Amino acid sequence: MSKRLAECFTKLKTSGKKALIPYITAGDSNPSITVPLMHKMVEVGADIIELGIPFSDPMADGPTIQLACERALLHHTSLHDVIDMVVEFRKTDTTTPIILMGYLNPVEAMGYKQFAEAAAQAGIDGLLTVDLPPEEGEQLTSILKTNEIDPIFLLSPTTTPDRIQKIADAGSGYLYYVSLKGVTGSAALNVKEVAEKVAAIKTISSLPVGVGFGIKDADSASAIAAVSDGVIVGSAIVKIIENNPDDSDTILREIGELLASMRAAMD
Repeated sequence: MSKRLAECFTKLKTSGKKALIPYITAGDSNPSITVPLMHKMVEVGADIIELGIPFSDPMADGPTIQLACERALLHHTSLHDVIDMVVEFRKTDTTTPIILMGYLNPVEAMGYKQFAEAAAQAGIDGLLTVDLPPEEGEQLTSILKTNEIDPIFLLSPTTTPDRIQKIADAGSGYLYYVSLKGVTGSAALNVKEVAEKVAAIKTISSLPVGVGFGIKDADSASAIAAVSDGVIVGSAIVKIIENNPDDSDTILREIGELLASMRAAMD
């Protein structure tokens, strides 16, 4: 596990708290707001940030994050730009873990080695590639770990125990449990089912388990925090940007209010 992630989860466990992990798409609604928004999220209680790499075909995502990628790509936000944003963020925040999340194409286009070295130098702690199964990711996983970057993988409600073991063996940092069958932004979160699945995962792996998909407000954040190591919230945040694309002040204020309410409810 990367040093920053390890220290983050250790600190949270010692204090009896759970990780609040917000997701935003880099460059949405324009590149100038991304770094200020990252700082705002930390200010109101975020422990780890998942920063999305804009991609033209985000197949695992619902309409909200698909549109976020489109808005970011209108400004030609590239993987190089995303890494530069982390460099800027690290000028004043050297402790908050940053996970890049997205699809394999941009990383493959840059080159695994070049990406991993640039990411490590920028202060990136992990990479979650939605469309890369561990069986096909050995080369990238090895290069990431050499550069002390955690390869993070997804688990779903249908993941079998044998496959959980394979994924846990390949990954590090934390496991991302997708709480629903469907794409990002889906509804109908069943906390009881999530609790049972997270408990089953924890009999197989000692990695922290973060839960995402379907977490929209303080109540759902609190309920998921009670049964996991981390609460991952994406579409509810991105929807605020969608509703206020040209109003940075409102974006910062409303996302700050949402995350502050989640933090208070989780604690």
